[in-house]
Amino acid sequence: MSQLYDMKLVIEQKIKDDKLDAAEVKGKIGLRSGTVLAFISPTTPDDPAKVAKLKAALKEVLNLNL
Repeated sequence: MSQLYDMKLVIEQKIKDDKLDAAEVKGKIGLRSGTVLAFISPTTPDDPAKVAKLKAALKEVLNLNL
């Protein structure tokens, strides 16, 4: 699996655990990172720039450090 997909799984679990609005959180992350989470699959190749942007968005939106 790709690092991007692993991050997507962490995001989805955090949303579920904290009972957050999935559409709102994923939308905020997508706007900040430029990546639509729905398009990330296990075969999505890792792009260092996308990974960095997604990590920054996770820190800003969910206060997660990955």
